[in-house]
Amino acid sequence: MASLKDLRNRIASVKATQKITKAMQMVAAAKLRRAQEAAEAARPYAERMRTVLANITQAVSGSDAPALMAGTGKDDTHLLIVCTAERGLCGGFNSQIARLAREHTHRLVAEGKTVKILCVGKKGYDILRRDYGKLIIDRIDLREVKQIGFANADAIARRVIKLFEDGEFDVCTLFYSRFRSVISQEPTAQQLIPAAAPASEDGATQETAGGAVYEYEPDAESILSDLIPRNIAVQIFGALLENAAGEMGAKMTAMDNATRNAGDMINKLSITYNRQRQAQITKELIEIISGAEAL
Repeated sequence: MASLKDLRNRIASVKATQKITKAMQMVAAAKLRRAQEAAEAARPYAERMRTVLANITQAVSGSDAPALMAGTGKDDTHLLIVCTAERGLCGGFNSQIARLAREHTHRLVAEGKTVKILCVGKKGYDILRRDYGKLIIDRIDLREVKQIGFANADAIARRVIKLFEDGEFDVCTLFYSRFRSVISQEPTAQQLIPAAAPASEDGATQETAGGAVYEYEPDAESILSDLIPRNIAVQIFGALLENAAGEMGAKMTAMDNATRNAGDMINKLSITYNRQRQAQITKELIEIISGAEAL
């Protein structure tokens, strides 16, 4: 059984931990609002971009379609862009994204496909390298970035497009966590290359603009050659913003649970300390009374 001194030290240690988790919860709550507003503000633009892209692609088909939209015509090599957080202490946020990417990788490998993984964020890299370290081609570090900007997403998009132009892959899929609420983040897989038609919340393909007829100036091919690379950057930017909001929400929830658990542990240790101290006092009183009676 622990001594009274050990119990006092343990209680003091847990109280110090509780103060840290409470402070981290308050910091996450402060950052969550801005991250959530940024993610929600980016959604309409990203969805409209995909809708406009789908409208234009109706006018282009066959050999006229850009490679980024039509793909290579093969399905042999897949590039998985796994976006996670740079830091932990956010519950199962990172592990859920990595689990979805791991399941997708396992299925592709079982089908005989070649898989390449590009990790955006340290935690996803740490998780995936245990099982698929040989498949990871690189890791993009965003730890020094104070606030996610479009330039960060554009740099990732340019690299992905360069890999595609070099013939490094046929299909590119983006993995991230869509922010729903403070306690709910949904791991999501979104195909970037070839460009897929936009989907609604229930997964069904959306109808495009009620069958309206468009005239393009310049031609649709020229518009797509600029619009598709921009769309890739926009979708990656939206994924990074969704991840930032989801990370803060998950961290806020995790730190709140940790603070509550620390409080419960302090209560239990305090009860144990008081009982042991009372037992020690009673024992000393018994020894004093026994000694007095012996005299």
